[in-house]
Amino acid sequence: QVQLVESGGGLVQAGGSLRLSCAASESIFSIHVMGWYRQAPGKQRELVAIIASGGSTTYADSVKGRFTVSRDSAKNTMYLQMNSLKPEDTAVYYCYAARFTSYWGQGTQVTVSS
Repeated sequence: QVQLVESGGGLVQAGGSLRLSCAASESIFSIHVMGWYRQAPGKQRELVAIIASGGSTTYADSVKGRFTVSRDSAKNTMYLQMNSLKPEDTAVYYCYAARFTSYWGQGTQVTVSS
């Protein structure tokens, strides 16, 4: 069973940047898909970005050009670089991994003040 631990969340002003990390408990080399989801208060969880084992990426329209997802197999870690943050990016951000089944982290809070 893969355990995922997010870090890097916090409070930032609009226009600022944060980098989230997702550390896996074992090698991510064989994990087919990893990604980030977020959930704002009163809203459903939504896809932010995903990255496949081959490196291909997919982004939500709302974050294209501002967020970048990457993975470092040597460190068993996935990242989400978030630039030009907006108040509407405020949410709990969850790490996700898929290998025969789905795994989720506990979430990290990102708050963007206007």
